[in-house]
Amino acid sequence: MTLDAKLTEEIKKWTAKLDGALSAARARSEQGVKMFSNIKAYRRDSGHFLEQGDLIKSFECLIWAWSLLEIGRELRHLK
Repeated sequence: MTLDAKLTEEIKKWTAKLDGALSAARARSEQGVKMFSNIKAYRRDSGHFLEQGDLIKSFECLIWAWSLLEIGRELRHLK
């Protein structure tokens, strides 16, 4: 399996997991609403970069989205 194929597979796997986590997530504060909006924007950007064939930027956007989701949960802005 080529590096591009492996990275594409990972992007698709983690995108599906992120989509599941986002469907269950809820904002608990005004800051949470802002964080949730940014998470969704990074998710959309990841899809855009994947369509463009820019796998590195696509994966990077997923990392940012996951990071914001985890930080939001830890700070109790998201549940």
